[in-house]
Amino acid sequence: MALYVQKFGGTSVGSVERIKKVAERVGRYRQQGHDVVVVVSAMSGETNRLIDLAKQIHEEPSPREMDMLVSTGEQVTIALLAMALEQQGTPATSFTGAQVGILTDQAHMKARIKDIAVDQLRARLDQGRVVVVAGFQGVDEQGNITTLGRGGSDTTAVALAAALKADECQIYTDVDGVYTADPRICSAAKRLESITFEEMLELASMGSKVLQIRSVEFAGKYKVPLRVLSSFEDNEGPGTLIIADDEENPSMEEPVISGIAHQTNEAKLTVLGAPDIPGVAAKILGPISDQNIEVDMIVQNVSPDGKSTDFSFTVARGDYKKAEATLQQVVNELGAGKVVGDTAIAKVSLVGVGMRSHAGVASLMFQTLADNGINIRMVSTSEIKISVVIDEKFTELAVRTLHTAFGLDRQD
Repeated sequence: MALYVQKFGGTSVGSVERIKKVAERVGRYRQQGHDVVVVVSAMSGETNRLIDLAKQIHEEPSPREMDMLVSTGEQVTIALLAMALEQQGTPATSFTGAQVGILTDQAHMKARIKDIAVDQLRARLDQGRVVVVAGFQGVDEQGNITTLGRGGSDTTAVALAAALKADECQIYTDVDGVYTADPRICSAAKRLESITFEEMLELASMGSKVLQIRSVEFAGKYKVPLRVLSSFEDNEGPGTLIIADDEENPSMEEPVISGIAHQTNEAKLTVLGAPDIPGVAAKILGPISDQNIEVDMIVQNVSPDGKSTDFSFTVARGDYKKAEATLQQVVNELGAGKVVGDTAIAKVSLVGVGMRSHAGVASLMFQTLADNGINIRMVSTSEIKISVVIDEKFTELAVRTLHTAFGLDRQD
């Protein structure tokens, strides 16, 4: 029989009734003879409630104390789920991250896993028990509780699956798999049977919110098969399996495009008339980096006379005001023209390993957008991805028309 690591997020354990449903699902796996380790998040809304409490006490609480506080959310969930499993006749034991032996570095609120001691886990599994582990947390070498930051429970699950050499890591969420596009704006989107780690990583970084980037990176590094499943469907479907590229059936041709992702939380900034001299890009982006602002797409256009350049880049919309204020100082120091910005933009991306062996992807993308009156503001490419910045009002039209143009529409 197989060893599964199953992760359930906050919405999946958002109430006592949902926790009972999770217990029934896990119990069925155990009844079939499988070993099961369950990783859970805090109940939906609980972490935000705890953060709000902290803010009422102190505007900038100590990161150590914040980790101590927010880690209690998962402790509630693991105890309740273990109780629910026991009540239905499935032996279970709950563990915090520290009890399991998830050793992290000392970076509070964004710790990284260094090692996992799996002896306790294996001993409980050998006893025929389901092990319920608190996601999102660990302990440093000084015994301080740490948390892993955004997407931490997904990362916990993948790390445990890697350490235990599990047959599969199953991520249960509120969708039944990875789709070719967001089904909320593209009714023709279809669920993918499988996708590569590379493609999933690009989709996650380009706006697909099914899985957190860090967990996909971890799974790809340690070759942990990931499966995305829905915890809200009684009849569990196959979901989407995320695997290494070399595990694909070599007799099958890869589709050119696997999926389309979009982001509408971006903003564009341009420094006009900067001097075209060596190091100007560093002088513009250095202060932005010093403000801990992440830059995405970058375009530099040199004037015909070769004396000045327009330098454009995108940032998260929430960082726009801070980035704009920083650039105003940079413009004065460089003697550049001025700073202009736009917060009404969106990024649309095509992702697919098939791009490696197919020409004409960019031209078809650009022609499709042009045929629908959509102007391209910026372009960025990688080996398996093409991203464009467009006006935000055209986002849904762009996703739907590209989905059709590249033959991704569902055939009922």
